[in-house]
Amino acid sequence: MADNNNLKTLFEIGQSPWYDNIDRRLIQNGTLEKLFCLGITGVTSNPSIFEKAVNGSSIYDSSIQEPARAGKSPNEICNLITIQDIKSAADLLYDTYEATNGRDGYVSLEVNPDYAYDPGKTIDQARKIHEEVARPNLMIKVPGTREGCEAIKALTQEGININVTLLFSLEHYEASAEAYTDGIKERFESGASVERVCSVASVFISRVDTKVDKMLEDLKMSGLKGKAAVANAKMIYQKFKEIFYNGVFGDLASSGAHVQRVLWGSTSTKNPEYSDVKYVDELIGKNTINTLPHNTLEAFLDHGKPRLTIEEDLDQARQHLDMLQQQGIDLNKTCDEIQKQGIDAFRASFEKLMAAVADKAKLTKARG
Repeated sequence: MADNNNLKTLFEIGQSPWYDNIDRRLIQNGTLEKLFCLGITGVTSNPSIFEKAVNGSSIYDSSIQEPARAGKSPNEICNLITIQDIKSAADLLYDTYEATNGRDGYVSLEVNPDYAYDPGKTIDQARKIHEEVARPNLMIKVPGTREGCEAIKALTQEGININVTLLFSLEHYEASAEAYTDGIKERFESGASVERVCSVASVFISRVDTKVDKMLEDLKMSGLKGKAAVANAKMIYQKFKEIFYNGVFGDLASSGAHVQRVLWGSTSTKNPEYSDVKYVDELIGKNTINTLPHNTLEAFLDHGKPRLTIEEDLDQARQHLDMLQQQGIDLNKTCDEIQKQGIDAFRASFEKLMAAVADKAKLTKARG
């Protein structure tokens, strides 16, 4: 492996590159470990990723067949196979976790998206996942809905690492940061250690441009296309700095609390007119993370430009957002709609995953 590459340079200048994919084939054939050698320092997953992994291969069949014969339900089997993969990835990342003092080296697993609006069920399942995986470098993904933020605060107070997912707007991000800081504060005030509690706020990028670009096309305002997502993310980064470096978090940080870093998710470029590394190159900032789908990872290794860009042209970013507002595009309302669509999409993927497991389990029972 090369001693230096774009991923390692990215890490050196302050942004952690994570990998937005998990598949048992990648674990067993050594691909995931090679990516860690290249500079990947974390792994994220979601119901869509697991659904594609199970539906796209036969590698999970034996792990489905045995519990199916024992009478396990499709839901129980899904839980078993996902936790097996998460444990394996967490073990491979443990050295990174230790080397970075718990800053990196995490693997994320999402709670059932059906619980996105139910804090009680989210808390219960998150506790169960935390107990079953039993790895310090696990992060549990909780959707950043209003109800989800109630769960995030409670789980953080308990010392469970949370990846707040499906954030799109500045309002979503602020609610996530508040839930984390309130949870950490309550934990600290209770006398519990805060040094090994970690959280990230996953802000999804490309979906914002996909939605807003369509609205701009209808308004015949093509000059603003491809501007909304990056401008929105730049304002979120400014809010991150304000909360965690210029605000009241300083006292907690001095006691060992981690800042809740911003993670840029959904960074593959959907519009072929844009650069295939647009949502990496334009959002590089200190104390941030970018979780890269495989094609985006390969593209960035090949021709990405790792330099700090997140605070470039801030006035222009504000201008772009003002112009959207002037055209009647309410970004907060639009992002609320995208968040709901994202939850619905993960629900659909989870149902497909369950159906695939159920089909393979039926074949096992039919064969006796």
